[in-house]
Parts: sequence; structure tokens; C-alpha cells
Amino acid sequence: MPLDVTIIMNLEKVTQNSNANEQLLYFTSTSLTSTDERLIFMSDRCGNTNIYSLCLRTKKEQKLSDNTDGFLKSYVYFDGSPYEGLGKASPSFHAESSTLYYIQGKEIRKVTSNGKKTILANLPDDQMTAFTHVSSDNRRLCVPTTDERALGGKEKLSDGRPNYNIDERVQSESLSSYLRVYDTTTGEEILTEQVKKAWITHVQFNPTKSDQILYNHEWPSQCGIRRMWLFDGKNHIRLRSEGKGISCDDYTCHEMWERDGSAIVYHGAYKDKRPYIGRVHSDGTNHQEILIENGSNRYGHFTVGESGVLVSDGYYESNGDKKSSGGDWICRIDVDWKNGESNWVPLCRNASSWDSQDSHPHPIIDHRNNYVYFTSDMEGKRAVYRTPLYPA
Repeated sequence: MPLDVTIIMNLEKVTQNSNANEQLLYFTSTSLTSTDERLIFMSDRCGNTNIYSLCLRTKKEQKLSDNTDGFLKSYVYFDGSPYEGLGKASPSFHAESSTLYYIQGKEIRKVTSNGKKTILANLPDDQMTAFTHVSSDNRRLCVPTTDERALGGKEKLSDGRPNYNIDERVQSESLSSYLRVYDTTTGEEILTEQVKKAWITHVQFNPTKSDQILYNHEWPSQCGIRRMWLFDGKNHIRLRSEGKGISCDDYTCHEMWERDGSAIVYHGAYKDKRPYIGRVHSDGTNHQEILIENGSNRYGHFTVGESGVLVSDGYYESNGDKKSSGGDWICRIDVDWKNGESNWVPLCRNASSWDSQDSHPHPIIDHRNNYVYFTSDMEGKRAVYRTPLYPA
């Protein structure tokens, strides 16, 4: 597909502090209020990373956190300070109530729409955290924790990540992760579900059933069948099992609920490197996997929009031009699950360096299905940009 030069320019810079690195929250959380009027983002403008709110109409900003202690050691941010600082992986935003949750040191903090800050709960000792998630009714917050030994304990790492296989250590030493669910009003820990021999880093409540939690095993051996799981309040359900073209040697990643909670969308590559996008019901049935026809193996994330619409920051290639493809692009994918077809529509270049977790574009779709928001360091410093989901 030949590229129109207007596609490259079809974007708008949203955050404007040219001296700071600024980025969206992780893409399993929205970064927008339900009316799409305010953007929640992270910025290091004060030397330490903090969380801010931006009114997209007036450009007025509000500081939501008061971190002065660096960033917390956790999943992805292995070189952070053990049990100290802002958990950059932790912010989770409830759009309808404009309530923010995040981790500071060992504290789970809550910021309401009027700016009131409270300590909701304290995390247990010897447990390290990852990405959190708030339920759609704003009554529950899930914080996954893992025995600190998995991430090297209280040692501060300078080289970005441990120099050993984390999953292998979890398996050989029988370490555990925990699905910890907190009441967002009282702070009571209402669920502590131990998952043995697991390193859990991503959790997501079903949008319509807050007793169902989608979770993962991170960087696992046998990734094709060990990555995706669902806890229904009683049982742990494997969402992808070997057989019928599925192998334990496949790559599977970035599982995410459809907006109506009816199914889970994910992506990956078969053991022969052919990439695919997939869909499965929450009971592990009705698998559908569609090959990505252009054969790209470039890394990317997928975000779920309205039914049949995905957005990605990768996998698009144009005329075999590797220099302007794959992870360089924000694309809309119109998926026909019934007929097993997908149509890729390039929206704009994200041109991010992908040099760290923070510079991953992690695109999200706004609530009105008008814009795709993403992070990029195309101008040197990270900033938040947006592009129309359906260009004129």
C-alpha cells in the first residue's frame, strides 16, 4: 500500500512541556475521563516522575501526586528503588468517577476527582508489584504482587533487569504471585488469591463482571499455553491450550478484554514466526486466530476499541520498507472475526525510539472513538500525541 505524505503529518501534540518526558498511563488503563475532556499522564518535569491531569480544552493542569523519592522497583522498572518512590507501572484510572489509584513505596494511594488524597491500604512486606487495574464499577482495585525473590529482592539493579531467567527462578524455587483485591472505599483486602509458580504482571477485571480477573504469567516458558489465564472467583482457567494448531512454543502476549466483556483479544506469533491476532471466550472456548497477512514480525501492542476495531503500534509494513514500518506506525485494524479477515489502516507515524518501556507508544482509543492517543519521543523528549481514529 503506497503511503500518502499526509498520513505522516496527521497528528497533534497534546502535552506541551518540551523540557520534560511525558507519557500515558499503561494501556490497560484509560488515561482519559469518560467525557474525554481531561488527560491523565506522567511527567518528570519536577525531577521525579509524578502524575498530572490536563484539561484538553483550557490546557489547565493539576498535579495529582507528590512523589519526591524516585521510582519504585517493580515489573519493567527493575532498576527502581526497592519499596520507595512512585510505582510507574501502578497508576490505574477510573474514567467515570475521575478517581486515580497508584502505589507510592508500600502505600496504595487514592486521588478523587476533587483532588482529595488518601492512603487506601498498605502492601505487605517482601512483595513486589506490577500493573494494577480498577473495576468498571470503581468498587475494587486489583494489585498483583510477587515474592520479592523473583525480582532480586531488596537489591537495586543498575543494568535494567535481572541477569537471570525470572520465570525459571519462579518455577525452580516454587515462588508465588498473588491476586490482591482491595475495597476502594474501605481499603480492606477482600481477596488474596495465591497463584503458585507464577509471575503475574498484568491484571484486568472483566468490564461487566468484577469477579472475573484476566491475568498472565510473564515471560514464561511454554508461552503459547502458559501466558493467559482467567480467575472466575473459584477456578483458574487456561485460555489457550495445546492442540488444533496451537503449540506451547508459540508466542502469546498482551491479552485484553473486549469492551463488552464477551471475549478476550490477544496477539502473538506461531512457532514458525507467522504473526496472528486472536480472540477467545472467557471460558477458554471459541478460539479464533487470524494470520497477519503482511508477515510482519515487528513488536507491537493492540488496544481494543468498539466491536471489530483494534489499534496497534506495530505490524504494518509498506512495500517491504523496513525503515518506515512495524513499530513506527499507529494503525487501525478492522477485524471481521466471522470471516477471519483483517484490514489494516495506517493512521500516522509514531516514530518513537522504543528504547525503554516508557517510550513504547501504548496507544489507547478515547471513549467517543474519535482519537487514538499514544506516547512518542519523536522530538527527543517523550510526549503524548493523538491522531484521528477515522481520518477524513
